[in-house]
Order: sequence, then C-alpha cells, then structure tokens
Amino acid sequence: MTFTARERVQELLDAFAVPGANAAELFCDRHPADRTAFTVVGSDLGFRDVTYGELREQSTRFASALGSMGVRRGDHVATLMGKSAELAVALLGLWRLGAVDVPLFTAFAHDAIAFRLQATGAKLVICDADQRRKLVPPGGVPNDASPLVVVARGEAFGYDVAFSEMTAGTGAFADLSADDAGPVAVGGNGTLVQLFTSGTTGSPKGVPVTLGAVASFVGYQEFGLDVRPDDVFWNMADPGWAYGLYFALMAPLATGTRTLLLSAGFSPELSWAVMDKFQVSNFAAAPTVYRALRAGSAAGRHHALRRASSAGEPLTPDVVEWGRGAFGQEVRDQYGQTELGMVAGNAWHDGLRRPLQPGSMGAALPGWSVDVLADAADTRAADGESGRVAVNVAGSPFFWFTGYAGAPEKTAERFTADGAWYLTGDAGRRDADGNLYFTSRDDDVIIMAGYRIGPFDVESVLAAHPAVAESAVVGVPDSLRGEVLEACVVLNAGHDGTPALAAELQQLVKEKFAAHAYPRRVHFMAELPKTPSGKVQRFVLRRDLAAAAPGD
Repeated sequence: MTFTARERVQELLDAFAVPGANAAELFCDRHPADRTAFTVVGSDLGFRDVTYGELREQSTRFASALGSMGVRRGDHVATLMGKSAELAVALLGLWRLGAVDVPLFTAFAHDAIAFRLQATGAKLVICDADQRRKLVPPGGVPNDASPLVVVARGEAFGYDVAFSEMTAGTGAFADLSADDAGPVAVGGNGTLVQLFTSGTTGSPKGVPVTLGAVASFVGYQEFGLDVRPDDVFWNMADPGWAYGLYFALMAPLATGTRTLLLSAGFSPELSWAVMDKFQVSNFAAAPTVYRALRAGSAAGRHHALRRASSAGEPLTPDVVEWGRGAFGQEVRDQYGQTELGMVAGNAWHDGLRRPLQPGSMGAALPGWSVDVLADAADTRAADGESGRVAVNVAGSPFFWFTGYAGAPEKTAERFTADGAWYLTGDAGRRDADGNLYFTSRDDDVIIMAGYRIGPFDVESVLAAHPAVAESAVVGVPDSLRGEVLEACVVLNAGHDGTPALAAELQQLVKEKFAAHAYPRRVHFMAELPKTPSGKVQRFVLRRDLAAAAPGD
C-alpha cells in the first residue's frame, strides 16, 4: 500500500476505532444540517430528499421515545424494515442510546425471525407495517403478552406503537424531552450491530459489528468503490445483509455521502430508469443484478456511470465485457465477508487501479493483508497453487472481527492454531502479481444472488415434514443467480415423490425459513451418497445435479 493510503487508513482508525468515538456524531451530527443524506425513490420514480438535519431531529426524538420504553445501552433491538428514511432514523436512534441493531431480512419467515430475536434477547422490534404479521406464528394474532413492536410506514395494530408518533413527539410521547436521548459514546469497541451469518452445520452465528469496524467500511468506499463527494451513489444491496448495511447505509452516513434508496422491488426496467433519471455515477450491486440488467438492456440509454462495482459472488468475465458496452465502464469485482467487510478487490481509486485480470477478484485493499495458504500447512501457497484464502491478522490494521457471539468453538474454527490467520472458508489461488482468484468455498454454503444460505437452515425445515427421512441441500450453477438451491430428499416408507409433495416442501421452506431460499427443484432419491462415517457427500450431489438436464 502506498504511504498516502497507509496514512488514510490510520486517519480512519483514529476517527472510528478510538475509546471516545460517538456513533451519532460520526454518522449524523457532524454533517451540515442542510446536506442531503438520502434520496428515497419510489416505484413511480417519485422521490424525496432527506437531510442530515431531518435525520438528527427525528432520530433524537426517536431515541428519547425508545428510552422512555426502557431501551438502554447494550440492549438489542431488531429492525425488520426495507430501504427507507425510517430505517436510517431507527438506526441512528438506537445508536444514540448505545443500543445494538439486529437486522432482519424482509424475506425471512416467522421461524427465522423468531430464532434471531431469541438468540439476541431483543427487547423490541421495529418493523414496516407489511412485515408485522411475521412476528407472530402463522395464524396467530398479537396480544398484550407479545413482544413490544414499533410499526413504521403504516398503521400500528392493537398493542403496537406508532413510529410516526415517536419521531414527531406526539401522542404518548408529546411530553418527552429530546435532550434525554444522549448521544452515548460507545467507543470504537462498542457494538452497533449484530448480524447473523449462516454455515453448513448448526444455527446461524451472530457477528457483533463494532463502531471501529466502520473505519474499514469507509476505507472500502474510498479505495474500492472510489465514491467521491460529487457522485450520485447507488448501492442496490438490501440492508438486511452485510453489503447493503455496511455500504449502502453505514459508510455513506459516516462520510456524509448522498446515496439513493430505492423503496421498491427490483426490476431491470425500473433500475435502468433510476440510473437514467438520477444520473447515477457510482453503482454497486451483485453479479445477479448485472445479469438481469443485461437481459433487460435497451439501446439508446444515456448513463452517467463513472464507476461500476460488483460483490457478493464471483463475477464472470462476460459481465465485465458487457459492462464496457452498456455502461462505457468495466464492472470491477470485489471480495469480502460479513465478518470482515470488504478486504480485496479490483480497486477503482486512481492510486490503486490496475488492469483487470480475467477471473480475478483483485488484490488486497489498503488496511488488509490477504493471501492464500497451503491446504496442508499454515504457510503461503506457491503462486498459482490452489489453497485457502486467508487474512493476516497482524498485517491488517482494519481487522475487527473478535468472534461469534456466544460461540467460542465456531470462532476458533475461523483462525489458525496460532491466531495469526483468519480463514475465510474460501479456496483460491494467487498469481505472481498478488491478484487473487476465487476457486470455490471449502464448505457447503450456497451463495445465490449474493445471499448466503446455509444448507442446515433449509434441511432443518425439510426434516420437520412427516414424509422426509433425510435431505441434503446444495447449490447448482445458474446463469442468472450464480447458484440456485436444490434439495435431494429421501422419503419415509409409504410416501411417494410426487410433484404435489415437491411443491408442498418448497412452500414449507418459504413459510418456515425464507421466501428467497426455497429449493428451485426437489429431487427424490432412494439414498444420499455418504462417506464411510456417514457424512453426506454434497460435492457428489453438486456434481451430478450440475451435469443433469433440467428435466432429469
């Protein structure tokens, strides 16, 4: 890394990772009140600008109201919300009190939400009105014994509290003093967020995200994305997942960067229209989005793109080539994890940009030391040799992951025995110039459209069906989403593998886990391939399914 980059890394650490760091000040209060923080865009392309002055006023009132409801420093509060100004106000309000946000993806069903609420001991939930039904079991209704719920963007129901009254200081909150809201300085080691990441076995693991971690998020925004003050920045990722939370909300707030929030579902036509109308100059999305845009491309569009970046899954060379024609810019691939933020990439910053190497996810970004270790020893693999992608802890000033919440055994699996290296769980190789190439995951996590899906989560739902004896869930290559999830199911005696049963199992996963994570195909099998010790050989299933025709 150049001296200038090293100096900037230290400046960011001195701002975000020090004992007296204050999230509300860093994310909001230090920015000019009349500066636009977000432009919230609707499905009809109608929009409204939200200033830092508005965010400060509303989040201070919201924090005061939360405090009157018993929320204190260190308490966990869940947010089940889409991209909106209300979400930003909610987060800032929580951080003013020193409370911890638990993001919930809006595609999750009741059981996935309930697990995260129980695991964190969430004191209350803030949700959009259209998500309220997921907080009670299917068929149930809220009652006075239900957890406290704050409802935004719609009418509060029964025992719920209205977000609008809290932010306006009306109704039950009319007599509150906003001065009681802090802000609390949690310091660089203070936790702001607890995200969950899925693995191949066991329940999802909680990742505490500290205020100090934001130094690395800002570093990526500057070094990897090259977001500049005059950019119209749009990161399409959902804030229920790391890339959207870290880089569509937290990093822009920390830098005072205006960004777009599209408060509507994805479609290629709408995305093209947003880019045209708002003259987006810096764009970030998963490869799936670019592939969908390519499918919905039209001639004669006028774009202002200066930078286009991709993350969440490997980017195929055909998208890079298409981007040169469609955008007048190549799409640059970048790499990271929930536990790290973004650590490597084909950086856009003028001082770091290098010619793209086909298939490469780039080199280590400033503040990070990323390498490939040999499979059989904790030493660097030779150039071109396949091995384990790893982060050198001591050599990475931005490194912030301290472990999974309440899971020391899972944490230990992430590090070499001497603690010197963090193991990403990905296999790859490095060339002589330091470029990194993703080969595969060394576990069985499925990455579909940028979303990580743990087989265990889906297999646990399938196991609850009386017809299912056992199952294995794997990812199969897909031209649009990168991978799609498919299930191989062994049935109990007396049950037949009919299309109706396959549809029933798909619906069960949608209802019990998540709408996006259902198996696109269900394969009924007499038995699953296993090792002599009884472990399912998912790699055999992946190989066979990838080679099979869609109708097989």
